[in-house]
Amino acid sequence: MPSPEEVPVFVLCGGFGTRLNGSGAPVPKPMVEIGDRPLLAHILECYARHGFRRFVLCTGYRAPAIHSYFALLPAILCDFTVDLRDHSLSFHQNGPLPDWQVTLAFTGLDSMTGARVARAAARYLGDAEHFAVTYGDGLTDADLADELSFHLSHGAIGTVLAVNPPDRFGRLALHDDRVTAFREKPVSDDGWINGGFFIFRRAFLDYLSSDSSCVLEAEPLDRLAREGELRVYRHTGFWSCIDTPRDHERVRGLWEAGAAPWKP
Repeated sequence: MPSPEEVPVFVLCGGFGTRLNGSGAPVPKPMVEIGDRPLLAHILECYARHGFRRFVLCTGYRAPAIHSYFALLPAILCDFTVDLRDHSLSFHQNGPLPDWQVTLAFTGLDSMTGARVARAAARYLGDAEHFAVTYGDGLTDADLADELSFHLSHGAIGTVLAVNPPDRFGRLALHDDRVTAFREKPVSDDGWINGGFFIFRRAFLDYLSSDSSCVLEAEPLDRLAREGELRVYRHTGFWSCIDTPRDHERVRGLWEAGAAPWKP
């Protein structure tokens, strides 16, 4: 059975994020700040606190902002010395540098979510039998290692975190721990929605396409549910999607007040 550190996490952070910042935003949505770091760093910490350390960032819109942040992170967190004679750079291990392996994978400017996962997985999944997928705008205090344990126990291809916030998000039709339908943003349902923290067996790649039009939340997940291969991991604790300025202000306020439930 794989441990969390053996399971790569693919983070979808290539969208335009117009509802949060508008199309002329100076940074992509995953890079908006919460406290002293971008939202994306908080998301990786949600996983890292449960033992995950391998991350593949599926970038697109304003990719250089994300790529440069992680390329420069050692210089941000640690002292370093530049030898101007030979242009060498050495870092001093006196800062809180995370024990993460972060791969930056440009997956196209206009690619949809399913295409991004398919393209990045083709390059960086390696021989891993299981992988996680999440969005670059969600925070939670869910036990993601326990979700992995649940996923490994049931034998189906996929597992999705289900949460209970407002009606504007995608809905899951459930029977016990089985997802029977996956419907994105319906008018009404029974209260459980797609929380955006997935775990899949590599067999899920057969449901995806590298074609730019492939939407993860449409045919791939709906087909998985119809075939009885998608299970639900229910979470009744904290979850938030940072989709609008109001969402951003709320989570930023929690962080500044020292009351952020997702904080390690």
